[in-house]
Amino acid sequence: MRRASSKLVSHLSYYRTFTPYLSRNYILELSPSVPANDYVSSLSSSSSNYIGPCKKTSGLLLSKAKSNPFHTNPSRNLNTQIETPPQLSSRQRKIKERSELEESFESATSTEEMLKAFQEMESSFDEKELGLASLKLGLKLDQEGENPEKTLAFADRALKALDKNDKPSLLVSMALQLMGSANYSLKRFNDSLGYLNRANRLLGRLEGEGSCSVDDIRPVLHAVQLGLANVKTAMGRREEALVNLTKCLEIKEMTLEKDSKEMGAAYRDLAEAHTALLNFKEALPFCSKAIEIHKKELGNNSVEVAHDRRLLGVIYTGMEEHQKALEQNELSQKVLRNWGLSSELLRAEIDAANMQIALGKYNDAINTLKGVVQQTDKESENRALVFISMAKALCSQEKFVDAKRCLEIACGVLEKREVVSPVEVAEAYMEISMQYETMNEFETAISLLKRTLSMLEKLPQEQHSEGSVSARIGWLLLLTGKVAQAIPYLESAAERLKESFGSKHFGVGYIYNNLGAAYLELDRPQSAAQMFAVAKDIMDVSLGPHHADSIEACQNLSKAYSAMESPKGLNLQGCKASAMAIHLSVLLNSPYKLYVLAIQFQQQVIDAWEGHGPSAEDEVKEAQRILTELKNKAHGASSNELVTKALPLPHSSGSSPTRNFQVDEKRSNVAH
Repeated sequence: MRRASSKLVSHLSYYRTFTPYLSRNYILELSPSVPANDYVSSLSSSSSNYIGPCKKTSGLLLSKAKSNPFHTNPSRNLNTQIETPPQLSSRQRKIKERSELEESFESATSTEEMLKAFQEMESSFDEKELGLASLKLGLKLDQEGENPEKTLAFADRALKALDKNDKPSLLVSMALQLMGSANYSLKRFNDSLGYLNRANRLLGRLEGEGSCSVDDIRPVLHAVQLGLANVKTAMGRREEALVNLTKCLEIKEMTLEKDSKEMGAAYRDLAEAHTALLNFKEALPFCSKAIEIHKKELGNNSVEVAHDRRLLGVIYTGMEEHQKALEQNELSQKVLRNWGLSSELLRAEIDAANMQIALGKYNDAINTLKGVVQQTDKESENRALVFISMAKALCSQEKFVDAKRCLEIACGVLEKREVVSPVEVAEAYMEISMQYETMNEFETAISLLKRTLSMLEKLPQEQHSEGSVSARIGWLLLLTGKVAQAIPYLESAAERLKESFGSKHFGVGYIYNNLGAAYLELDRPQSAAQMFAVAKDIMDVSLGPHHADSIEACQNLSKAYSAMESPKGLNLQGCKASAMAIHLSVLLNSPYKLYVLAIQFQQQVIDAWEGHGPSAEDEVKEAQRILTELKNKAHGASSNELVTKALPLPHSSGSSPTRNFQVDEKRSNVAH
């Protein structure tokens, strides 16, 4: 987690601890290198930098006791007797003791010193007076990240002391942010989200009321937004987290130099967030900005540029521009090699082999991996990754026996790392299962995916991966004829991925398309039509109506309508997609009108394929053939309907139309 505490501690030091009892008038003491109005310069060191003070704080200015005028000039002191120091009243002694305790706390540098000073102060100050000290100590503990329980205790004391009225203040916002951070560390994500949301609302009130300047608010707001992004990511709500990360970038753009290296890091952070959501096109410009800034500020051979290039390689791979990806990887490797970063270089070389495989350069990939495997430890995750990539290359060459042997070696290594590195092992298992799929070893793939799912269910921050694995299991069960078993996995996947990526993400559309195929196979065309309709609307939004997969969803919807013999048992609960509006208005009518609907969607299929030009000539012909069949069936249904109306006899159901639906394998492993 990127922590706010490191800079919250330093900026909070501008506040004195016990304002009502100060022995002198404390005001803000800005660093000589920081302009008085530039509190947010703390954002310049990393993506976890935050806070500055709000207003100048004034303590009670106590007058000093008048001194003996002769003491200022010893040569005029004619009194040879020893001067007895004046006796302090109990009130003065108490003030002095408080001041000394305060000074001891303020001068403490280590956590141990701060804790000791705080314990000494507890006997002289009440809880309300200890609020600011509790906040400082809590931030210091949070910065170290070693004792979240103790951090939470001090954060709670600070909040109770500072939050005594309904008036918003920057200090209360800071205490709420600290409560959010501590709860996050303890994996109490709902509690963390509540505190951070309240801090966000308070900061909005402060800005709206003008009681604090925008420059004072921004660093705290950055801390809160980053905390919200971390918590939502941990809860699997990545689409929402992306909104908070975007706000973090906007704050930095308003406070940092345009071409500062910290801005480069911020652009890279956002590029990584988009990449995690498979938004490769959106990630590309942010990653390009990061490279541009880091090259200008740090030079083309800096480690930061190497990291940027590696990310750019991942983005190009996602966009299926594998040659560009390989070029960026090679440039990154040169820098990593020059800096002697062997571990990162090893991963980059494995990435390069995978890019070579994508380009069909299997022998080159195998040679690359043979060199890499010599550099790995026998029990390391890197060694497992090498054998997984080796299996992929061998599988592409149809050398299945050798490929299976490589996968067995990889699994043997990974089994010993499940507890230590569950996320990395789960990702590796997903990749291995895909290799078994390629070799038609479906039962092995399903078994491995179920094992992966049991691991991911214990990791709330991996909800997106959990959804991806559920989708993959569902698709494989559907593919192997275990349709009834597939549906719960697909339904679970749809819910998980909607929470992680949003309801209109194309991956969710693929899952609904597969659900439609499952229901159609179970002779439930009404339910199938619901699922296909939702899939079509999602894909129309996320991919566009002329995308091949959007056309496929429309084709499936047409087939579902044509498969309906009767609208009985239709359940439309929860269907809000626009295609379902048509469904609601006409489905409860005659079979003839159902065929009319099927014809309308089939015509949309033809129109969409025709938009692709000569390259889609075969698809257009097939779509026209299906349209002709539908029109013939519609004519028959119309004739039967007329007979039924003339003769009030029971309508005998004929055989249902042949189902020729398309199961969506594409991207069923969303977010993998």
